Amino acid sequence: MSRIGKKPVTVPSGVTITVAPDNTITVKGPKGELKETIDRDIKVEIKEGEVVFVRPTEQIRHRALHGLYRALVANMVKGVTDGFKKNLELIGVGFKASNQGNILDLSLGYSHNIIFEVPKELKVGTAQEKGQNPTISLEGIDRQLLGQVAAKIRGLRKPEPYKGKGVRYVGEVVRKKAGKAAGK
Repeated sequence: MSRIGKKPVTVPSGVTITVAPDNTITVKGPKGELKETIDRDIKVEIKEGEVVFVRPTEQIRHRALHGLYRALVANMVKGVTDGFKKNLELIGVGFKASNQGNILDLSLGYSHNIIFEVPKELKVGTAQEKGQNPTISLEGIDRQLLGQVAAKIRGLRKPEPYKGKGVRYVGEVVRKKAGKAAGK
């Protein structure tokens, strides 16, 4: 039995969860509303402030979906109550970031600036303090969308292993390689 799937999702006060007949779960909370369609084999039971997921058989597919949907709903509940946040930092000489609403203007060492449009579901902010690397902060209630957008921004200039220049998550450790001189 999936250990994650067996664990019930506790529903905090102020959050309502509804299941439609077509197995669509809707989670409403103080920060917004999220929807997820669940496979028809997995049954959802809501009782006494908890959401429990039940699978019909021990097939590998059912075992995988059991834990998956439990984790997705747990992330939805956390998103509508607290929200999620990711911070990225730009490391490199002349690297800059600025934003006008949800339009992100990045200068990452190319011959041109990169204009990146962040989806309207997310809030974006940039900071550039003296003596510090420029940072980009992304906030939103949808964990999947937040991670995908952060990964796309990071992918515009991945950290390279020799000097460590590029866009990386705050706290990410980049293993540095020895250069050409170290081989002799």
